[in-house]
Order: sequence, then C-alpha cells, then structure tokens
Amino acid sequence: MDKVFKALADATRRSLLDRLRENNGQTLGELCEGLAMSRQATTQHLGLLEAANLVSTVRKGREKLHYLNPVPLQEIQERWIDKFERPRLRALSALKQKAEHAMSAKPEFVYTTYIEATPETVWEALTDPETTAAYWGHSNVSDWQPGSSWEHRRVDGSGVADVVGTVVEADPPKRLVFTWAGPDEDRPDGPSTVTFVLKPLGGTVQLTVTHENLRDETELREAAGGWSAVLSNLKTYVETGKPMPLPLWS
Repeated sequence: MDKVFKALADATRRSLLDRLRENNGQTLGELCEGLAMSRQATTQHLGLLEAANLVSTVRKGREKLHYLNPVPLQEIQERWIDKFERPRLRALSALKQKAEHAMSAKPEFVYTTYIEATPETVWEALTDPETTAAYWGHSNVSDWQPGSSWEHRRVDGSGVADVVGTVVEADPPKRLVFTWAGPDEDRPDGPSTVTFVLKPLGGTVQLTVTHENLRDETELREAAGGWSAVLSNLKTYVETGKPMPLPLWS
C-alpha cells in the first residue's frame, strides 16, 4: 500500500494514469506525446507505477503497451470508502465506467495480480481440471498442446462445456494463449482470445491476463467482472489451499 500512495503522490504519475484511463493500452511513445519530459523520465515514472501495480504492461510484437490496473485503487476503496458510501458510489462508478467504455476503441481487458507461489504451481492451477473446478466452478480440460481443443466444463456431472476453444500457444510455465467462445456462438469476427503471462518475481508470480477481441462494451464489462472474481479466487486458493465460494461468472 505504501508504494501505491508514493506513486500517486506525484502529479505527473497521476497524469499518466489519467491518460491510460482515457485511452488504455498505450506505448511509451504515445504516452510521451504532449508531456514536457524526456522518454527516460517518463520511463522512470512508469516504472514506479508498475512497481506499485498501478500499471500493467503487455508486449505485442515489438511494442510494449501500458494498461491502467485498478486493483490497488479498488483495495483502497474497499478499505476506507465502501463501508460508508457503497450503494451510492457504486452506482456512480457504474455510470462513469459505462461512459468511459463507450468512448474506448479497444475492446480488451487486462488484469494483473501477484500470487505467492511458483510459476509451476500457478500454471497447474490454470490448467488442471480438478484445481480449476475448486476455485472456478468449471473444469478446464485439454492436453494443452498448440492446436488442441480445450473445454470449460460444468462440474455438475453433465459434461456440458459452456466455453470451448483452441490452444494457440503453450509455453509452460510462462505463457498460455487460447481462443474463447460459447459452443454454439456465432461470432463474425472470430472468437475472443485469452492470454496468461506468468513472470516470477522473488517469491511471487506476476500473472497478467489479457482478454482480446471482445465484441462490445457489454462483453467487456462482463469479462472485467468475471475475471476479477475468478482471479481473486485463484490467488486465495493457491496461497491458502482453502476451498473458495464459486464465482457467479464462468
């Protein structure tokens, strides 16, 4: 929490977060435009924001894209604000997010969390059917080889898969990419794509999830709410080994 407050104490860093809020997923060059500072100085500010987990980065080809990560801000809200003004503030927040998403030209979701575990443990938690059933409410079933199919199966014994797809990349325990769609879903632009990137950081794993090719703002909001619940359950389950209440979204 101290790193978050230190990062937010600087007006320039707050300005960078504002720019990402307005247009998420920018390169260093895009963020430098209009700022009266060098690329080196901007890089240093972004480094402090990333260290505070307020900014997440994703590489696409040669580009490094920066995303606002709201998780630490949400923790501040839950600790000091929600108890007193939860209903009114959440209603205002929902209205604000709706307006912001309507202006966004990039229908994709990025989420970063830190888990006290090894990359191998987190990888298994993402790909093992029994483990995913415990915290996700569905079993992820595949041999996890590029080109293979995968299914997100219900755990009620019916064997029904609510989500299906194809494994695009699998580099355990570093990177996993697969397509995501309903079994009978007609998507003219093709299925959405989910990417997990795992990076060891001391005794923790930095897990970044990107969900791309979402159809519209409604699907983006659903993905944001769903992934936040699932990844929170994943973190707690891996770190404590305790069964979690199953998420509403799967």
